[in-house]
This record gives sequence, structure tokens and C-alpha cells, in this order.
Amino acid sequence: MAEILRLENVAAGYGEAQVLHGVSLSLEPGSALALLGRNGVGKTTLINTIVGLTRWRAGKIFFDGQDVTRLRADERARRGVGWVPQERNIFKSLTVDENLTAIMRPGAWTLERLYGMFPRLAERRKNMGNQLSGGEQQMLAIARALATNPKLLLLDEPLEGLAPIIIDELLAALRRIVREEKMSAIIVEQSARKILPLTDSAIILERGQVAYAGASADLAQDQETLARLLGVAEKTAA
Repeated sequence: MAEILRLENVAAGYGEAQVLHGVSLSLEPGSALALLGRNGVGKTTLINTIVGLTRWRAGKIFFDGQDVTRLRADERARRGVGWVPQERNIFKSLTVDENLTAIMRPGAWTLERLYGMFPRLAERRKNMGNQLSGGEQQMLAIARALATNPKLLLLDEPLEGLAPIIIDELLAALRRIVREEKMSAIIVEQSARKILPLTDSAIILERGQVAYAGASADLAQDQETLARLLGVAEKTAA
């Protein structure tokens, strides 16, 4: 089966600053990748590079079998790259319904299915975006990305700054999206403990380079690597 995404020795950054140095990775259709690393190692830059928002310097990016290295972000989105940035970027002056229908494309992810995935949004479908809590806004951001019916979903720290009860709800939804719905996904997350059980493979970045690549289940048991590259204590990695 052809890979949904492949990066070959990609170097990229912003302006004159190079952040990524020869990053390579691949993702099979229907699989999920955990993108881990300490703060400032290039995780968001890698996501932004896949989306098409950074200054490309070297290497190649293949998406769904096509070379998209020089395509603009909007062209990549139309081909099926879905993105949930840290800033969420919902339309705060539109209702939940309008946020979803404004960008919805034909496909399996209908309004009914999205509300089934996120019941809180169904209850607030007539509320404006700025009337939602932070957790509800994050749910809406994920639902908006799914509404475009992407082939690949990129999530940049979707659990950051949220209350524990909301984190549990989002983790349950993400588990359904990647495990039951078989959505190809890359998830950036600070907590290895939270995200490794949801994903098939994992990459740890260090100084803009891949310091570890392997199966999520193997990394979850590799206490030395978790401690060395992420500072994760054994009791939190179980």
C-alpha cells in the first residue's frame, strides 16, 4: 500500500532561520504518528512544513503519492491535508453550525457524524464561536478539520491548556478517529503517556532532527529513551 505521506531529508524554517535539518518520515494510510519532543525542537515547524507554511530549503514531501514540495498551503489542503493549529483558528463570529458548514466538503464526515463525535458541539450548535469554552473551541477546531473530509489530519498539541475532564473527552474522540475510523494522523503532544496508546508509531525530534523513530508500543516501554529525550519519569510513562 502506498504511503499517505513521506518526507525525504526535509530542511525548512522561517526567513533566514533553519529549524528542520534533514527530517525524514513516512506514514501509512490509516495509521497515526505521535510527534514528540521538548519545547522548541521543531515539532510545530514540522507540522507547518507539511501544511506548506514554512520556507522550504531542501528535501521532498510526497502526499498521497504526489510530490507536493512546491505546492502552496491551499493547494495541499484541497488535496486532503487537514490541519488543527495550536491557535485553533475557528470563526468566533459564526455559530458552531456555520463554522462547520462554511468549509464542509463532500465525504464521509457529515454534520450528523461530527455532532455524534462531539456531543458538546451538538448541544451548542447555535452558539457563536466566542461563546464556547476553550475545550469546546478545540473540539470545534478538530470537527472543522474533519468537515473538509481530509486524507490526513495534523493536530498541533490539541490537549494543551485544557481541563482534565475535557482532555479525557478529546482523547476518547481522538481514539475513535484514529482507531475506529482509521484516519491517517500526526499528533503533536507534550505527554508521551497520553498519546502513545492512541498511535501506531512515534518520532522524537531533537534540535530539528529525528532522534528516535519506532513503534509507539516499543517507545512506551523504553524508559531510557523517554527519560533521555523527553525527561519522562518511569512512573509517568506506563
